Amino acid sequence: MAIGFGELPHGADEHTPVFVISVAAELSGLHAQTLRSYDRMGLVSPGRTAGGGRRYSVRDIAMLREVQRLSQEDGVNLAGIKRIIELENEIESLRDQVARLNEELASAYAAAEQAAAAVHASYRRDLVPFRKRDALVVWRPPNRR
Repeated sequence: MAIGFGELPHGADEHTPVFVISVAAELSGLHAQTLRSYDRMGLVSPGRTAGGGRRYSVRDIAMLREVQRLSQEDGVNLAGIKRIIELENEIESLRDQVARLNEELASAYAAAEQAAAAVHASYRRDLVPFRKRDALVVWRPPNRR
């Protein structure tokens, strides 16, 4: 993992919501109230517990850091940041779709090759296609004059 938060619980990945808001605030370098505000604005929406408590994933914390960077270093306002995030999410979704379609296309090509091979294997071996100019006449009926 790029962020390096130590060990995550067994079976957890970067998308698994595991950090309470106070820990997420500390890890991201932001105030907990800022995280709540970002959640209300839809910038970074963490997972929720059954009781409604926020739980942040490693990916959420990376996104919080990116929001902070865009705001502080690049001077992008929060509406602009929200649009950037939306476009990045759309790009990721489209990349996933392209990968899925490429897999389907590869499967279709493989199936077509198998079908063509099956058709070629079914050809009778005693019948060989030929071009007329390459033909060799072995027997010709006698002329009846």
